[in-house]
Amino acid sequence: MPESFGRKTDLPKKLVVLGSTGSIGVNTLKIIEAIPERFSLVGISAGRNLALLEKQIKKFHPYAVAVEKPELMNQLRVMLGPEPPRILCGPEGIAELAGMDGVDTVVSAISGFAGLLPTLTAVKKGKRVALANKESMVVGGGLIVKAAMKSGAEIIPVDSEHSAVFQCLLGNNKDYLRRIILTASGGPFLNTQFNKLKKVDPQTALRHPKWKMGRKITVDSATFMNKALEIIEAKWLFNTPPEMIDVLIHPECIVHSMVEFADGSIIAQMGVTDMRIPISFALTFPERLETGLKGLNLVSTKGLHFIEPDRKKFPSLDYAYEALSACNGSGGTMPVVLNASNEEAVNAFLAREIGFMDIFKTIDYTLKKHTPSIPESIEDILDVDREAREYAKEYIFRRRRKIR
Repeated sequence: MPESFGRKTDLPKKLVVLGSTGSIGVNTLKIIEAIPERFSLVGISAGRNLALLEKQIKKFHPYAVAVEKPELMNQLRVMLGPEPPRILCGPEGIAELAGMDGVDTVVSAISGFAGLLPTLTAVKKGKRVALANKESMVVGGGLIVKAAMKSGAEIIPVDSEHSAVFQCLLGNNKDYLRRIILTASGGPFLNTQFNKLKKVDPQTALRHPKWKMGRKITVDSATFMNKALEIIEAKWLFNTPPEMIDVLIHPECIVHSMVEFADGSIIAQMGVTDMRIPISFALTFPERLETGLKGLNLVSTKGLHFIEPDRKKFPSLDYAYEALSACNGSGGTMPVVLNASNEEAVNAFLAREIGFMDIFKTIDYTLKKHTPSIPESIEDILDVDREAREYAKEYIFRRRRKIR
């Protein structure tokens, strides 16, 4: 890498954005564009959206780019013409990008299990990781926390809920923490009767009432699986036992999460529903820079409502607590199985191969097939992930045959 990319104490910070064409990645690039004197984008990775990736490369001129597959790498070379940036591909290429020497901060915004390897690589290299890929903490939280303690890496959450908890805990003695309260929008089916969920189609599930997100996480919001994964993520990020982590539905999406202390005090983080706020916070912490966004108008806020989730209608939360109860409360490999089966089920639902309620049935079936253990390495996690996906696909295949 050129000498000019070497780590320095002065600004601008050198950034890598993993998942630059997704919603988090796009918003991150908006922040970088707004204050170019503070950030230098030296690397980006993307999935299949080469058209947008090409535009980003031509605008920001990163030193290196990574894509999923060799054929995409070849297509991108043709699109960019002479003198393209260094182009990497595959999981190893994306991980290499995440671990590049001289990079200060890695924004981990790849969707799903694929974010584990690059996130772990960045942590091992001692980077600041602005973490938007909750799945990496869900499946590999123990390994990531251990690596961060060894390398001195900072992990600052980007998810609005965990960013809120992070901010609420600042300056407070965590010994007095009573509980973490993660808030949920309720998704598109908050007021839908249980017996009508069987007929839900992908188009309806993708209509989130508040947030504009990727397809997979939007379905996770509809099933409450996003909150299930956030419970597991919070356990690792804040070193908090699951019995101290609650979820409340907050339809207004103004309070992004809360913490309660032993004396009964509750501290909440509030703001408009725009991901540029937690992204900017993770990039600039401990500073708070101007985002250009309007502040929350408390006068026009007509009320704040909080509702207990219906766990019969949405059993995802129970799956999270059950998974974490394995292996003497560490969860072991059960969260890996939970995540893998959910990813396979959501993909099948979006492809119209199974119904909405079959997502829960697939997860339940796969969890029951697994005998949990404590993963000692990323290879252990990869093995369990593969096995879980096979069980999930087996169940999905049977459901497809019944539907047809």
